[in-house]
Amino acid sequence: MPSRRLQETSLRYFLEVARSGSLTEAAARLSVSISAVSRQVAALETLLGVPLFERRPRGMVPSAAGELLAAHALRGALEAERVLSDIQALQGPLRGRVRIVSSSGFASEFLPRAIATFRVQYPGVQFLLHAVGPTQVSDAVLLGDADIGLTYSRAAVRGIRVEHRQPASVFAIMRPDHALAGSRSVTLAQMHPFPIALSSADNTVRQLFDVGCSNRGLVFEPVLVSNRFEALANFVLNGGGLAIAGEITVRERLRRGELHAAEIREPGMRGRAVELHTLADRTLPEVVRSFLAFLRAQLTEAGGARPPAKRARAARRGRRRSG
Repeated sequence: MPSRRLQETSLRYFLEVARSGSLTEAAARLSVSISAVSRQVAALETLLGVPLFERRPRGMVPSAAGELLAAHALRGALEAERVLSDIQALQGPLRGRVRIVSSSGFASEFLPRAIATFRVQYPGVQFLLHAVGPTQVSDAVLLGDADIGLTYSRAAVRGIRVEHRQPASVFAIMRPDHALAGSRSVTLAQMHPFPIALSSADNTVRQLFDVGCSNRGLVFEPVLVSNRFEALANFVLNGGGLAIAGEITVRERLRRGELHAAEIREPGMRGRAVELHTLADRTLPEVVRSFLAFLRAQLTEAGGARPPAKRARAARRGRRRSG
């Protein structure tokens, strides 16, 4: 029977080609020759009697049969990883590896801080963190390249389970000595006279900003456009002007007093959400489940999801009650 002849090696090689879209890239990831990968894929196609890929000038795309086989192979690979991870967990304190993919803003400070804090209690856990464009986060989870995705999202993605979701306003960020730093919220018209740095067009905060500008009939000419949040933040810190970001992205800098954030007071600026993604129908290893629960708490820590001005008012109310 063909089902008995679907060997582990051939499926593993096939899955890597499906993930990467290239024999060359798959061979590099597997540390084998291109011909070895090609032979395994050809053997599977002969066994099943159907083409598994469409050969295109820019790479290899799974056929309908290939997509079905890739889903089967991915489930098997992830289940094997889960079993091995859970066996490790039986040997004592929580151990294992967590693979995270996120948009660049989360990878600069929020996730490194969360990882370091988590490892205080669970030093046996290792992490792989990869920063990509917002639209690539879900792709990495769907392909099994990441256990957890953290991103700003505006729409549901088929095959993705949303483990946590919270609204995310857009903030203007600036140095504490900026002319607008005395404001808790600002309008686009108030921001317009000042130099501004913006993220690239595929970023959700930039998309909401552009829609808001269009609605107001305002045209901003950014002096800097970058897909790296660190570049935007350092532009602001060096006195370059304004930038835009989500609260979680700049949370640590706000706590340290390096930056001031004012919520942009325009319709539609809450048209996205922070989301934690995992693969639908996947049973997660214990170590991933534990860190996922920890991340939920970090994202919604006391006052964390509220704008800075609201946190300040809440703090004042708390002091009056205690007094």
